[in-house]
Amino acid sequence: MEYYVGLDVSLKQTSICVVDQTGSVVRESVVDSDPEAISVYVRSKAPDAVRIGLETGPTSTWLWTELKQLGLPVICIDARHAKAVLRMQINKSDRNDAIGIARIMQTGWFKEVHVKDLDSHSVRALLASRALLVKIKRDLENHVRGLLKNLGLVIGRAKFNVFAVRAEELIEGRPELIAVIRPLLEARNAVGQQVSELDRKVMKLARHDAQVRRFMTVPGIGPITALAFKATIDDPARFARSRSVGAYVGLTSRRYASGEVDWSGRISKCGDAMLRSYLFEAAGVLLTRVPKWSAVKAWGVRLAKRNGLRKAKVAVARKLAVILHRMWIDGTEFNWSKEIAA
Repeated sequence: MEYYVGLDVSLKQTSICVVDQTGSVVRESVVDSDPEAISVYVRSKAPDAVRIGLETGPTSTWLWTELKQLGLPVICIDARHAKAVLRMQINKSDRNDAIGIARIMQTGWFKEVHVKDLDSHSVRALLASRALLVKIKRDLENHVRGLLKNLGLVIGRAKFNVFAVRAEELIEGRPELIAVIRPLLEARNAVGQQVSELDRKVMKLARHDAQVRRFMTVPGIGPITALAFKATIDDPARFARSRSVGAYVGLTSRRYASGEVDWSGRISKCGDAMLRSYLFEAAGVLLTRVPKWSAVKAWGVRLAKRNGLRKAKVAVARKLAVILHRMWIDGTEFNWSKEIAA
């Protein structure tokens, strides 16, 4: 007898449903959201389970990894696809969701999600923490600028330590402003120190990773973008074609075709937003700051003259994603082609 198991996971408890090959419910239960407890129940009630499904969620990486290590045939499915099926049920409950997921496993109508390993998640956590601190620092600076601008005091263009020095000069001799602005400047300084500490960790990771160093041979790609790409893609072999990476990151246009209607819209913005923003920034650096000639830059410049710089950055960002994946597959560095040969 073949069995299929559906798991509806919450923080404390997990609803489990076991169905046979005809879709009939065989077992139902609720256990603690612990890999050992789930494994014990599945092995006792469904020893010949063909597929065990759970949706993507906050704890899906941990549960999937632990259940895989315990030797269970667990599959992580896209929560958006599961929602499209489960919304057909009249009543929404954890029990009904577990039944629905089990039947999705039985029919095979699901989209499996690649679960990244824990090392990739740790790198992404480091980059996400850095991005959050950079945003907090920028918000503090903008708040200080806004408070001073209301009084006719303009800091102007200021980077690094110049911002704090300029702000101190403007509030000097004004106790009412010192009481308001100085705590913000001290907070900005503390956040800046933490950002610098995380930057050192990022540089250390990039220095000791050969593949990341190869990524950094691409013009415009720095250690942060290289690490973000490697941690997000995780396994390059899961893409049959390098051009699929652009769609995975959300840098390809949407398309709607039905009958006589067929149109293409803006980029889909699916996938990882952090990697997409870093690739967009890298494309801007390549087009505006890198002086050395390359075929990618020449193509992007021609596109910018025809369609505008912003659209050119999006197109170059997609091409950079494709190039990085191909370099990863081939184990090569960036090919600086010669302008004469081109």
